[in-house]
Amino acid sequence: MALIVQKYGGTSVGDLDRIANVARRVAKTRDEGNEVVVILSAMSGVTDQLISMAGNICKTPDIREMDVLLATGEQTTVSLMAMTLQAMGYKARSMLGHQAEILTDSRYNRARILDIGARRIRQLLADGHIVVVAGFQGVDANGDITTLGRGGSDTSAVAVAAAMKADQCEIYTDVDGIYTADPNICSKARKLTRIAYDEIMEMASLGAKVLQIRSVEFAKKYNVPLHVRSSFNQEDGTMVVHEDADMEKVVVSGVAHNKNEARITLRKVPDRPGIASRILKPVADAGISVDMIIQNTRLSNMTDLTFTVPKSDFEAAMEIEKKVALEIGAAEVLGDESIAKVSVIGVGMRSHSGVASKMFATLAEENINIMMISTSEIRISCIIEEKYTELAVRSLHTAFDLDSE
Repeated sequence: MALIVQKYGGTSVGDLDRIANVARRVAKTRDEGNEVVVILSAMSGVTDQLISMAGNICKTPDIREMDVLLATGEQTTVSLMAMTLQAMGYKARSMLGHQAEILTDSRYNRARILDIGARRIRQLLADGHIVVVAGFQGVDANGDITTLGRGGSDTSAVAVAAAMKADQCEIYTDVDGIYTADPNICSKARKLTRIAYDEIMEMASLGAKVLQIRSVEFAKKYNVPLHVRSSFNQEDGTMVVHEDADMEKVVVSGVAHNKNEARITLRKVPDRPGIASRILKPVADAGISVDMIIQNTRLSNMTDLTFTVPKSDFEAAMEIEKKVALEIGAAEVLGDESIAKVSVIGVGMRSHSGVASKMFATLAEENINIMMISTSEIRISCIIEEKYTELAVRSLHTAFDLDSE
């Protein structure tokens, strides 16, 4: 008997018919002799509705109360799923995050999992139940409800799978696997049968929305096999695994893009030790993630410093940097929201040269200007004008031979 953890996203449980469809899939897995733990998201659109309701009460709701509110979305789906399975004749029990002993820190809206007791989950499985657990939520040491941030149900599923030493964690979504590029903008994108943990972590950090990056970090750390597949068909999806020699033969595995980028430039900054920290620390203290950074030396001991932030944090970061500019004597602060990031990813880059030059030449051939560049061992990213995003993705997909099987 294998232990299977299955996670279903919001579109998979978007209404009662879809909940029934998921229940049949869960029942099939149980009928095959497996123990099953199901992790559910809120119905699609529900979280946004709850956020909107809170926003109608006050502009900046208390973050603790927001977590209490947002957790109700998953509470709805797990109870409906348990009822559906029970109506089908199966023993099923729903559990909220605190009942499943998902212990987190106290960072409301973006909590991190510290430990999972899972004692009650094990007891229910031993008693023949299908256990349905609310994703996205946990409880801190004070007993307060916390949420894990957008995409947190993926993290819940992988963390539960790790804690339970599950044989496999299946992530069900509205797509049937992980593709070489977004098939909505690249018609020649192909579904991958396998991808390395490191590759999908890079894709997730660069804008690919199939998996939440923290869930992949968990999976790699605890060696949890992930299977990303569709809840709307029976086809195999994409396995996320440790890399092997065959993967290294492929130079580039995929092209990712992210339009949720904005850049901020402080001009004529004094070029002296500690200035970069003075500029970036207040942004970090505000919980805003800085991605790419460029510093250009100018004449007379002055420099320009440019960095990117999520577009959703752009206004807040701009306000912070205008104050910093006055404090350090910078000339001005400039902002630009009309940018995007395109990236090529592949573990094969470690043993192949010329990837960067090929990427830059491909973009140049399409007359696409590169504003910023960053690299890692298995990824190269460029900031370009947002209007060229789709063209850049398609061109790079072709240039790196991802169009053909």
